Amino acid sequence: MVRPPLPVKMVIAGGFGVGKTTAVGSISEIEPLTTEAAITEVAAGVDDLTHTPRKTTTTVAMDFGCITIDPSLKLYLFGTPGQERFGFMWDDIVEGAVGGLVIVDTRRLDDCYAAVDYFEHRRIPFAVAANAFDGRVEHSLEEIRWALDVSEQVPVIVFDAREQGSVRDALLVVLELALKRAE
Repeated sequence: MVRPPLPVKMVIAGGFGVGKTTAVGSISEIEPLTTEAAITEVAAGVDDLTHTPRKTTTTVAMDFGCITIDPSLKLYLFGTPGQERFGFMWDDIVEGAVGGLVIVDTRRLDDCYAAVDYFEHRRIPFAVAANAFDGRVEHSLEEIRWALDVSEQVPVIVFDAREQGSVRDALLVVLELALKRAE
């Protein structure tokens, strides 16, 4: 008898426009569920579009996708909204998650402090993934770790949210952390 894969919930978090929706979309084996809404003039006045001038939509609730890691394990991915005004949803989105991937844009590190603090205060295993916009990051991994003040136990990696293999590798880092914690 073949057993269905074990369902595992993982959260993808970070600030506004860092690549959460892109990461879920690039890895999901199903058409991702997104809650994208057009950025209005009012929202454009609240959300800093300086580094994302072509961004026309934003997540207003969550993104959802899934990926079968192997026949025994299936990751269910939940992407959080990045704006502070939607932070009230995070507790519900994160409930039951084994870990999180905090995506950062190194041009705007201060946008991810809230996500890092969230996972630290709730003692949820997480990794920091610097998204390589235009194929590069603005700071070294050591500088990112220092700026975010994360412990040595928190992996800090570079990845590309557009590349399926890169997202897979980042999620596997988080899964490894969760497995170590479970042991």
